[in-house]
Amino acid sequence: MTASQLLNLLTFGLWGKLGRLTHYAFDAVLFSAFLAGMKRSTGLTPSLKTDKVGGENKEMTKWVDKYLGVGEWVMDQSVAIASSSGWFERKGR
Repeated sequence: MTASQLLNLLTFGLWGKLGRLTHYAFDAVLFSAFLAGMKRSTGLTPSLKTDKVGGENKEMTKWVDKYLGVGEWVMDQSVAIASSSGWFERKGR
């Protein structure tokens, strides 16, 4: 029995589900950062008109705004880290 099988047995199968949930969360943040980068480089952003996202549901629109805000934050942090490292340099367009 491997360590991951033992851990899965001891946690009643939740260990495998935790890995899958972490993977989906990482993918969601990565996609949000992609949308933030697209907004910065082209000005295009997802349409948040009420007839397209959530209808009249204000909570859904609020959730989408927060989700896109996470992507903006990840993009800001990535740019800050990249600009302070020696591996990247700014070039004029």
